[in-house]
Amino acid sequence: MNFKPFALVEWQSQHEASSEYCLADSGCLPARLTDVLPNNNELLQLLNYQQDYGGIAGSGTLRELIAEWQGAQASDVLVTVGGTEANMIVLDTLVQPGDHAVVFSPGYPQHLGCLLNRGVRVSTVALDADNEWSLHAERLYDAVRDDTKVIVITNPNTPTGTVLTNFEMDMIVNAAERVGAWLLVDEVHRGTELTGITPTFWGRYDRVVCVSSMSKAFGLPGIRVGWVVAPSELREHIERRHEYTTIATAKLSSSLAELALTDPVRQKLLKRTKYIIQEGETILRSWVDENEGLVSMISPQATAAGFVRYHLEPRSLEVAKTLLEKSRVLVIPGEHFGIEHHLRITHGVDPVHLNIALRRISSVLNSIKGAC
Repeated sequence: MNFKPFALVEWQSQHEASSEYCLADSGCLPARLTDVLPNNNELLQLLNYQQDYGGIAGSGTLRELIAEWQGAQASDVLVTVGGTEANMIVLDTLVQPGDHAVVFSPGYPQHLGCLLNRGVRVSTVALDADNEWSLHAERLYDAVRDDTKVIVITNPNTPTGTVLTNFEMDMIVNAAERVGAWLLVDEVHRGTELTGITPTFWGRYDRVVCVSSMSKAFGLPGIRVGWVVAPSELREHIERRHEYTTIATAKLSSSLAELALTDPVRQKLLKRTKYIIQEGETILRSWVDENEGLVSMISPQATAAGFVRYHLEPRSLEVAKTLLEKSRVLVIPGEHFGIEHHLRITHGVDPVHLNIALRRISSVLNSIKGAC
């Protein structure tokens, strides 16, 4: 059977250990458990929990908290092991081999890989790099067919960091409604915006499934907690796949997620993430401006990374390998998102670390330019 590897994650796992400056993650500097457990009473409570499986769909408390964040009902929520499991079991439920799906490019490559590995026929809608990665109506409507089963969206977008406008969101809903397609919306970066919070797709259409996790906005990727929000009947079918993959999220992780999503901790974590992202984006933007002609970037509205275009001939994987070999800086080549001559550069890291890494990147890019 043909199998499309998850090249982005493979690239990170192969090279993180050998890099000195890792600017490859899509999240910001992770929070510590002391940010979630402000006093010893809560720690003692965790230590006294029996470590059974817990609720397969997630605890009632956690599902209520997630529902509040998504504007949904707890009965619509299924807790998963990260957003990665959530995406996979949703697509496994929605499509069969030979079905048709639509994805946007660039977007999170797990979606495309899962669809192709499922034997699904995929049409791609290219976002407009010359117009701030905007969505063209004609491209969308040309891609969506009468037999389209699912349209997959990442909002806020990774790698670009852009956010769909209300007009674009309505356009996508209208395209899905016209043919009765499902919308799978990966909202894992919702809450990482430089200002405000992106509206969720939940509630805009009766065939919407939203996926998210604790990894980005809340800075807790290590606890591996994600979720699916879906109409309750479909959620039951998705849960059957969850029982085959992971059975349940670890009870300790779920308990930590409950604490993290309860105010005032939730607001503290969101504020922390926004501060780190705002500081990092300022540094990255200044570096891009200082290297005008060598690099450029459509300013991200969200996420802890920028999708930087370099104005040189070599392909992105070659450039990323050169950066790793000559400067020990790890970034994600645009090739892994299907877009050439771009690098996804994480800025949600320690500012000193970021400044040194960026200087190394520009030094290598200038050396490549000089050799051309």
